Amino acid sequence: MQRRPCSLIYAGLQRPGPYRSAREDTITTPTNEHLGAYKAAGVDIDAGAALVKAIAPLARASARSGATAALGGFGALFDPKAAGFVDPILVATTDGVGTKLKIAIATGRHDTIGIDLVAMSVNDLIVQGAEPLFFLDYFATGKLDVETARRVVAGIADGCRIAGCALIGGETAEMPGLYAEGDYDLAGFAVGAVERGQAIDGGGIADGDIVLGLQSSGVHSNGYSLVRKLVEQSGLGWEDPAPFDHALSLGEALLAPTIIYVQPCLALARAGLAKGFAHITGGGLTENIPRVIPTGLSVELDATAWSLPPVFRWMAGIGGLPPEELARTFNCGIGMVAIVAPDQATEALAILGVGATAIGRVVSARGEQRIDIVGCETAWRR
Repeated sequence: MQRRPCSLIYAGLQRPGPYRSAREDTITTPTNEHLGAYKAAGVDIDAGAALVKAIAPLARASARSGATAALGGFGALFDPKAAGFVDPILVATTDGVGTKLKIAIATGRHDTIGIDLVAMSVNDLIVQGAEPLFFLDYFATGKLDVETARRVVAGIADGCRIAGCALIGGETAEMPGLYAEGDYDLAGFAVGAVERGQAIDGGGIADGDIVLGLQSSGVHSNGYSLVRKLVEQSGLGWEDPAPFDHALSLGEALLAPTIIYVQPCLALARAGLAKGFAHITGGGLTENIPRVIPTGLSVELDATAWSLPPVFRWMAGIGGLPPEELARTFNCGIGMVAIVAPDQATEALAILGVGATAIGRVVSARGEQRIDIVGCETAWRR
């Protein structure tokens, strides 16, 4: 894609460069007429500049050791040594928020979608024992609404503060004709570090190890194409009371931000207790947990060990979803899994804190089956 002069990088607003005259080999600066023509085509450079000014203090508030979070250059520097690392291995992730954005746009609630964006990447970093260091975002829209973008970036900055990483840059692209009016899209990029030899890859997981689950805040940021279809089937509007939480509108309830698990999981990793982690995202419980389990082993979960949140029970009722469909699409109330040795489970639960519970164990694999959720037919009955 051709880079447009209107696009802005938080590390430095790209301004229109000099124009070369078609009639002589001289350089001229843009005239108001040129700039007005660009605005008439749908690109507002002044709006981009206003956004950079509005988000600069948000980025500064996320500053951490190793990064200044200063905006204004063409790139941002980070010093792992200043962050306390001796011999770091860098870990990088990228993700988006998916069609949960459609609910934020439809309801005009843009304040927490940025937390989701950060969570989706930094939770993947901590799975490998990596501490998130810095984050960059990409915000794309057809016509830039400065206040909407500011609210989104404020949420991103909130997420970075929760995760302990610095918001060091990003780009906002205004691309008329590519997005419908009011629509926008987000992508996030996180880089973390772990000391050489201390990365967590699940290789030490053994038969008999305990599976600990950290509760989710709801649907988090996966499965929203199905969520929106089920809402349509229900006949409810976004501002109607949520059937599973009458204190909130349906839109508010479904926009509950993804929990950022960095601090408790990082504490568990640094205590040397974590053998493996699994971030429960797209693919739900049944697809994500086996990703960290060595060949020859399987996981047995006890569905009666935790409560299925009401939002999933409601969706199952609307769509007639069987337990296996819930488990392979949604987190079903467990947003992160940690695997520890049996004799360290009590200590691990104390470190992870409220919201963590033992939900299963590692067992020898039975054929091709890598995960079995026992009791879900009863515990998840609608």
